[in-house]
Amino acid sequence: MQNGGVKGDYQELVDEISALLDAPATLENRDFGLVAFGAHDSDDDTAMDPVRTRSILTRRSTPAVRAWFEGFGITRATGPVRIPAAPEAGVFRDRVCLPVRHRGVVLGYVWLLDTVPGPTDERLAAAMEVAARIGALLFDEARAGADLSREFGAVLTAGPGRQHDSAVAALGEVLGRDAEGLHAVVCVTPWADDTPSVRSVASAAALAAVPGPGTAGPPSLAALVRLRAPDRLDPALSAGDRLRSDAGPAATAGIATPRRGLAELAASWREARAAARAARAEPRLGPVTRWSSIGPYRLLTSLPDTGGGTGDGAGGGDPAVAPLLLPVHRELAHTAEAFLDHAGQAGRTAAALGVHRQTLYYRLSRIQQITGLDLNDGEDRLLLHMALKRARL
Repeated sequence: MQNGGVKGDYQELVDEISALLDAPATLENRDFGLVAFGAHDSDDDTAMDPVRTRSILTRRSTPAVRAWFEGFGITRATGPVRIPAAPEAGVFRDRVCLPVRHRGVVLGYVWLLDTVPGPTDERLAAAMEVAARIGALLFDEARAGADLSREFGAVLTAGPGRQHDSAVAALGEVLGRDAEGLHAVVCVTPWADDTPSVRSVASAAALAAVPGPGTAGPPSLAALVRLRAPDRLDPALSAGDRLRSDAGPAATAGIATPRRGLAELAASWREARAAARAARAEPRLGPVTRWSSIGPYRLLTSLPDTGGGTGDGAGGGDPAVAPLLLPVHRELAHTAEAFLDHAGQAGRTAAALGVHRQTLYYRLSRIQQITGLDLNDGEDRLLLHMALKRARL
């Protein structure tokens, strides 16, 4: 979907309202996400008040500002709404809100700072006509976004063979020229909210909510992000961070290897989901991580889910390690993982754990007794290390 012209249309319409009312206007969607804003060329520095500045810089309003505005019935209004200042909510200037509606549904808001004397009723009526044109654009874009979400989700959940090929063809038809471009798939998990508008992430070509694997996995959000070059992942990383912050503090995001076209979307989705799972299991990877950076989790996330996990006795699928993962041995399991993470170097491990070497040696002997594994044997160490990592997933 080509969005460049659409965004240009929004800007032109916002500038038209700014000219009609002789004041810089700001357009936000119904979730208070910034869409476009008029240039501030006034000598009055107070025209750039904190709310407008924050909206432009962060691309959204704070919950306190949103609650204050919505308290004046802007979601139901069909005409201009004047809203007084509320310093306690961070609103330091009176405002005029022009609700943007289409077919009776509010889709956004145009904001202007109120002045004395304010704009005439005739000019406000003309501005509302422009707002109605904005509403039609927002409606068309939302409908196109819904088509993209549906087709993108269908590709990620389709079975192999003809079903997958048909889904890819349908998505390619909706994306148009963008279909053959360079993309990175982003996974954000868990995701329990409605799928956001593509506008919420400017670089995203498509967004789709995807059910979790099996019956136990959490739902995820998939984003298809445009890239200019394979080694320039900033748009994907930014999209992952933005969407993750929308999902909540527990969410993590994974970025797949960049690929051209749509033929390998299924592989990209597996990589992105694996990276997001690894980020949840291993905090040192960060809340947003790339598949290429998750090390052994590239292999571990590809293994069938055995229902294992710390504390349930499954031991990441290996019975020898299962007793070590019982809650009573949590400290020993942590010691074992630290020892193996530091390549079996006792000095570095003891320093990382903040314990004396003799304490470390005692714990290592207990680990060998509990598991029956020999920490001087390379294969036993590999088994233990992988089982401990697998248990995190």
